[in-house]
Amino acid sequence: MISQNHGNRRSYNWLAYDASDKFLEKLTPFYKGTLYDLGAGESPYKDFFLQHADDYIAVDWAGSYHAIRADIVADLNAHLPIDSGAADTVVSLSVLEHLREPQTMLDEAFRILKPGGGLVLQVPWQWWIHEAPHDFFRYTPYGLEYLLKQAGFIDIQVEPQAGFFTMMVLKLNYFSLRLIRGPRPLRWMLRGIFGGMWYLGQKLAPSLDKLDRNWALEASGYFVTARKP
Repeated sequence: MISQNHGNRRSYNWLAYDASDKFLEKLTPFYKGTLYDLGAGESPYKDFFLQHADDYIAVDWAGSYHAIRADIVADLNAHLPIDSGAADTVVSLSVLEHLREPQTMLDEAFRILKPGGGLVLQVPWQWWIHEAPHDFFRYTPYGLEYLLKQAGFIDIQVEPQAGFFTMMVLKLNYFSLRLIRGPRPLRWMLRGIFGGMWYLGQKLAPSLDKLDRNWALEASGYFVTARKP
């Protein structure tokens, strides 16, 4: 899998990364030319993107909670020190929710793209607060479409990552993880008990998602693609 070496991939959440990997593979036609990764963090997908794009440029801010490997250090809430029309592709994964000024970032993504360039965006929806206090927003498909249209994008497509059961299993796993506390023997015992539940739930959830006829209503997150005219 693309994210098999991702530092955040754990026994309780690997299903989230499996779902993302499927979309990243599906969207390979978008990765072309010079690719800018806005909010790249540790750049876990750099090698994957370079299988398709010619150049990979990581952009992130100095105050990130991650050990960033940025080629350009910049605040994504403000004007970016990047020339207009410099990018063939812009990607931004699990970043927009952490920005105080999401419209500014989308406007800047539009500006730095060449005409005809593509945007690939991923955001959480039914997801817990993370990286607090830098967690500001959750976006519905309608909100995402509105913001992208405001920036000037066309051909906007918003797709849910998975269905209700994947979302619920992941939320249950994260909640149960917070119950593992106390003396070390107790923590070991709880992790052993919950570990089986985490594994089984994540194995079953994709099949159970077939019972959900409208994944968009309660998805864990969305992938978005759009194009600059």
